Amino acid sequence: MFSSALSVFAYGSTVTRLWQGVASTVLGIEAFNGGLATASLGLFMHFCVAFGWSSVFLALVTRSARLRDVLMSRNGVLTVAAVYGPFVWLVMSLVVIPLATARPPAINARWWVQLIGHFPFVGLPIVASISRAPTARLTTEAEK
Repeated sequence: MFSSALSVFAYGSTVTRLWQGVASTVLGIEAFNGGLATASLGLFMHFCVAFGWSSVFLALVTRSARLRDVLMSRNGVLTVAAVYGPFVWLVMSLVVIPLATARPPAINARWWVQLIGHFPFVGLPIVASISRAPTARLTTEAEK
């Protein structure tokens, strides 16, 4: 939602072009000529990446008593989300996307907006939903 709203209202683009841009990381420039098919692929890719980062966080929570303690502390969810969301953007923009596209990242105003926006729009939903899950309170065999 965040990126879609930015595309339309802040950057004067379209939602279709946004998701075609995501698809272009694997299809190249031709993704922009693919219409709704490549936009749909880009959206699917985005959901796969979001699921992947959610899975990584779930694995961290189930394996780290310290992380669970922080999450259960006052403002713990906000604190962890403020780190995890931007961390996701840093890894994606500085490592994953450059490796997929063979292009260095363009660190400009839009990049910074994404970095900051990943706290409330990526980190917070992932951290809040997983910290409330029953599995977040489980201990591993090693901790017993």
